[in-house]
Amino acid sequence: MSFCILAIGARELSGELSIAQSLFIRSGIGLAFLSGVYFFQSRFIKVEKLKALTKQSRIKVVKLHLFRNVFHFIAQYGWFFGIGLLPLAEVFALEFTVPIWTLIIASFFLDEKVAMNKLIAIFLGTLGVVAIVQPGYALIDYASIIVLGSAVCFAIAHTTTKSLARTESPLTILLFMCLVQLPMGLFFSLSHWVWPQGEQWLWLTVIGLSALAAHYCLANAMKYAEVTTIITLDFFRLPLIALVGVIFYHEAFELPLLIGGALMLMGNLVGVRDLAKRRIKKNK
Repeated sequence: MSFCILAIGARELSGELSIAQSLFIRSGIGLAFLSGVYFFQSRFIKVEKLKALTKQSRIKVVKLHLFRNVFHFIAQYGWFFGIGLLPLAEVFALEFTVPIWTLIIASFFLDEKVAMNKLIAIFLGTLGVVAIVQPGYALIDYASIIVLGSAVCFAIAHTTTKSLARTESPLTILLFMCLVQLPMGLFFSLSHWVWPQGEQWLWLTVIGLSALAAHYCLANAMKYAEVTTIITLDFFRLPLIALVGVIFYHEAFELPLLIGGALMLMGNLVGVRDLAKRRIKKNK
C-alpha cells in the first residue's frame, strides 16, 4: 500500500519538479521524521551490538549500506522516470521482473534455495502481469528499458537489504538510506532547482513518509523470510495500483484486472506455503 501511495505522489509531481529534487526532498523529509523518532527513543543502534563489532566489521557494514543506496537511488530514478511517461500499471508490471532478478542474485550471493514453489509463484505472478498489462510492441521503448534497468537495480538493493537485516535494525537501514541519498539527490538537482509551491509540498511529504513506511516494512520482513519470498509477495502491488487507476484516474475496470489479480493471489499463496508450514511447526 505504501508503494502505491508513493507512486501516486510521484505521478502528481511528474513534470513539475525534477526527479533528483524529488528524491532529495524525500530524503530530507525522511531524515527529519527519523530524527523525531530518535528524539523519543534512546538510540537507533544498540550500544552492545556496536561494541561487539570489530572495526573491520563496522567498515564492511558501512560499505554495504553505501552499495545498497547507490543502486537504490539509481533504481528510484528510473522508476520515477517511468511513472512520468508510462501508465502506472505498466510501470509496476515492468518493475515486477524484480522477483526474477532477485531470485537469480539471491541464489548466488545469499545461498537461498531456488525451490519449486518460488518458481511457480513467480510464474503465476508473471502471468498475472501479462494478463493485466497485455503487453505488445508499444511497451518496448526507451522508457520501458529504463524501468527494466531500474528493476535490476532494485533486485540488487533488495538482496543487499536482506544481508543488512541480519545485523542491522530497520531504523538503521532507513537512517543510512536518507543520509546517503540526501547528498546524491542534492548534487543532481542543483543545476535545475525549482522551489516547490503549495500543494507540491503536500505530495513531497506523502512521498517521503510513504517511502519510509514501505522500506520499514520491507526491512522488517527481511528478518522473517527469504528475500525471494518477500519480493514474490510484492506482486500484489500491481492489482492494487490498477484499482487506484480505476478509482482516482477513471481508468476502465476490465476483466484482465480480475484475472491478473487472481493469478497473483494464487502465486502469493504458493510462494508463502513453506513459510506458513514452518510457522505452524514452530508454534506447535
